[in-house]
Amino acid sequence: MLEGKVVVVTGASGGVGRAVVRLLGEKGAKVALVARGETGLATAATEVGTLGGTAKVYPADVADHEQVEAAADSVERDLGPIDIWINVAFSSVFARFQDIEPEEFERTTAVTYLGYVWGTRAALRRMRPRGRGVIVQTGSALAYRGIPLQSAYCGAKHAIKGFTESVRTELLDEGSDIKVTMVHLPALNTPQFDWVLSRLRKHPQPVPPIYQPEVAARAIVYAAEHPSRREYWVGGSTVGTILGERLIPGLLDRYLGAFGVKSQLTDEKPSGVSNLWSPADEDTDYGAHGEFDAEAKTRSPQVWLSQHRNHLLAAGAGGIAAAAVAALGRRR
Repeated sequence: MLEGKVVVVTGASGGVGRAVVRLLGEKGAKVALVARGETGLATAATEVGTLGGTAKVYPADVADHEQVEAAADSVERDLGPIDIWINVAFSSVFARFQDIEPEEFERTTAVTYLGYVWGTRAALRRMRPRGRGVIVQTGSALAYRGIPLQSAYCGAKHAIKGFTESVRTELLDEGSDIKVTMVHLPALNTPQFDWVLSRLRKHPQPVPPIYQPEVAARAIVYAAEHPSRREYWVGGSTVGTILGERLIPGLLDRYLGAFGVKSQLTDEKPSGVSNLWSPADEDTDYGAHGEFDAEAKTRSPQVWLSQHRNHLLAAGAGGIAAAAVAALGRRR
C-alpha cells in the first residue's frame, strides 16, 4: 500500500521517527528523512535502504519555516510529489515551569508546535493543487492532560491538537480529499530521556506503562495507510488519560500533584546532554530506543483494536475485543 509512495518524516534520525522510517523502508516507500542530526540521519537512511525502501536525507531545523519549505522543494525534485507527510520532530525541557528560561520555552514551542505548523503548511501547499495527500500528526496523551515538569511540551501538544482540528475542518469545508489524522502516543522508550534539556537533580524517565517506539511506529504507519479516522490512540495509558481528563479532571490534578513528579524520576544522575539548541545526534547515533528496554512493552491492545475495528464491529465485537485485550496484554 505504501510501496513507491513519497513519505516525508520529520524527526527521522532518532526515537519514534527512526522507528517509523524503518517500517516505511520495509514497506518499500520512498522516504524523505528530515532532522538536524546528520549522523543519525545517515545511519537511518542506510537502514531504510537495507530494509527495501529508498531514502534521502534532508537536514533541516523544523522550527525554521524557510528550511522546511526548502526541504519540501528538494523532496519533490528528488523523489517526486509528496504523498504523505508525517510530523514527529520535537524538543523539550524537563524542569519546573519557573526554572525554564523564556528563550528555552520559546524554542520548545518553535520546534514542537510550530515545527508541525510549518510541516503541515509545506505539505498542504503541495498537496492542495493535486487534491490529494495525507498528513499524520504525532500527538500524545499529554495533548489532553498536562503533567508536572513538562509544561512546555504539554502546551505544545495541546496546541497541535487544536491546530489540527482547525485545519481538518477547513479541508472539509473545501470538500478536499486531503486527509489529516492524529496518533496519540503513551510513554515511550526513546532517547528523549537522554537528550532533552533537564534541570532535574535525577535522570528523567517515562511515566509507566512504557512502550517501545516500534509500537508507536506501527500505529503511525497504519494511520498513514488508513487516514479516514480523525484520531488513533496507542496504549492503555493514553486511553485512560483521555477518558480520565474528560470525566474526572479535578481528581487527576490532585493525583498528579501528589505523584506526577516522582513517577518521572530515576535514581540516576542526569545525562548532561541536550538537543534543544543543537542536535544531540550530530556525531552520535542514538537509534530508536532509550535505556528502558527492560520495562518497555512491545505490543498495545489499542493498536490491534484500531487496526481490526471494522471487522470487530461487523462480528459483534464485545467478546472478541475482550479476548484480544487479554491476549495482547499478556505479551511484551
